[in-house]
Amino acid sequence: MLRRRKDLKNLDNPAITAHREMMIQKQIIKRGITSKRTISAMRAVPRHAFLPQKMWSHAYDDCPQSIGHGQTISQPYIVSLMTSQFESLPKGSKILEIGSGCGYQTALFVEMGFEVHSVEIVPKLAKRSQQILAQLSLLPSSLTNGNGRLGLPGIAPFSGILAAACGEAIPETWLQQLASPGIIIAPIEGEMNQQLTRIEKNEQGKTTQKDICPVRFVKLH
Repeated sequence: MLRRRKDLKNLDNPAITAHREMMIQKQIIKRGITSKRTISAMRAVPRHAFLPQKMWSHAYDDCPQSIGHGQTISQPYIVSLMTSQFESLPKGSKILEIGSGCGYQTALFVEMGFEVHSVEIVPKLAKRSQQILAQLSLLPSSLTNGNGRLGLPGIAPFSGILAAACGEAIPETWLQQLASPGIIIAPIEGEMNQQLTRIEKNEQGKTTQKDICPVRFVKLH
């Protein structure tokens, strides 16, 4: 259950709660997402808390939202689709998140019981998301302002790696820092469009790659 500090006890109201439940029913469950832990986390974490208050009425719309600095918070369905790829990992599994942005995805992973290590290249976003996550008592194990391409070799290996920014290929550093077995979910630039891709490494260290769906993410710097 989401733990709130006293200064956020009135963050939700019946109208916002109803918008969040409508998002879950119409945008997520109706589109085929059945992962119980993912749905539970999205029901518990207040997505609107990661946006400016003037945007709260649109926080649960079926589209991405700008968070400034050329970055976005992804469409709820895409967030649920990516998050659900890690559903099989047990609580306590170590997750590397590349491009934590406003911190919403970070909060979902923390709510699911993972040991989360996030990297964000924009200093102001990293600072702001850390403040919000602290207020919600959903801070990750670490939140670093840095170059996500490098991963976090001092903390590796990771059972899961999620990237919210698109490159032409998966950086070799991520593959090296992925545990065996392990999962990477990331958008990859193709000839025609970006493809959300799932890479699995088995216990012998062999990797397989599968495209999930076309997506549109900011560039990986």
